[in-house]
Amino acid sequence: MFIFRHGGRRTVNNVQNVFIPTQRTFASRIDIPLTPPPVPVIEQCPAPTCQCRDAPTGLDIEREQNISGSMPSYAEQILISTGRSDWPSRIEEDESADGAFVRQLKGMLLKGGKFVDPYHNVMLTNSSIPSTASPIHQSKHSSQSAGAESRSVLVSSPGKDPAIAREQENSDTPPASAFLLPSFQYVPSIPTHSTAVEDFIKAFVLPGRLHQSHDVLSRAQQNILKRQPELQKQFLGARKVDEILILICGHGARDERCGKLGPILQAEFEDKLQRQNIPVIRSPPVAEAEQVSTEVEGFVPTARIGLISHIGGHKWAGNVIVYIPQSFSRNPLAGKGIWYGRVGPEHVEGIVAKTVLDGKVIKELFRGGIDQERNILRL
Repeated sequence: MFIFRHGGRRTVNNVQNVFIPTQRTFASRIDIPLTPPPVPVIEQCPAPTCQCRDAPTGLDIEREQNISGSMPSYAEQILISTGRSDWPSRIEEDESADGAFVRQLKGMLLKGGKFVDPYHNVMLTNSSIPSTASPIHQSKHSSQSAGAESRSVLVSSPGKDPAIAREQENSDTPPASAFLLPSFQYVPSIPTHSTAVEDFIKAFVLPGRLHQSHDVLSRAQQNILKRQPELQKQFLGARKVDEILILICGHGARDERCGKLGPILQAEFEDKLQRQNIPVIRSPPVAEAEQVSTEVEGFVPTARIGLISHIGGHKWAGNVIVYIPQSFSRNPLAGKGIWYGRVGPEHVEGIVAKTVLDGKVIKELFRGGIDQERNILRL
């Protein structure tokens, strides 16, 4: 109840006139411009036009959640060539030389390591892609099994640092081979003693430019976390990657869904790529390959397909990463990595046609993406 001490009835009427609106008003409409997606997009994967393999039955695949944005954030993926796919659940627990290499990388790059950087996350992944081999270790370890022979061995090149070469030749542990993505580099021979592994990280893995949050660090501290490209000359044969890379989680010891579906997808991709006249490379990667020009008449791209270890999201199997090299300049996805989930054999033809050849992202399968500037791609 309001009490008016001055003004009487006239004041009351004036106040009522002030508070009773004579007409309704509405806020004006604001047009918010739509931000176009960072890459060309199609909503759904086209239905296959030819026969494809059957998916395993009974797999518990989650199909309700929105998987866009489910890709883990990373700045570099170190893809280690092991020539096998029977890794233990945790790849660093492997008793082979591959496991020892992973342990060294993890000790230096991940939590508590000398080079840990929260703004430059590094993902360590094994692959079934065979490593670069040389006669030195092939003859020295000729009694090993075929699976062991496919691991990385020394590439003997003129100009190799004699001290490193002697140390490697006298070692019973073969060197490692690795792809770096999205840097699109391949390093065919990485000696696995601690000094060389540290030099490999400094030369190829660390960021070329630090995040601005590191400005508070001393110059010495900043230099520890920053790439030293002059060290790359120690790793002869290192080259740019010019082949398409299709990586499929097939880590059966970690999760049976990827373990069962991965090999089927691998065979399906091989078939569908070859139907598009894209040769699939199965031999070990070569060192110091000739630079590819996509502008020449009759250019034919090549591809590698590998099973890889755990990358997260097994419940969305099959998980597939497609890396399109920067040399494919006519492809809108050149220099990018595209992550897909819930991929079945029925999607492979569409991924090859629309993503690999046309450079379009399939929205219904999209988990995320990354470009060479380490920008995370979201739709």
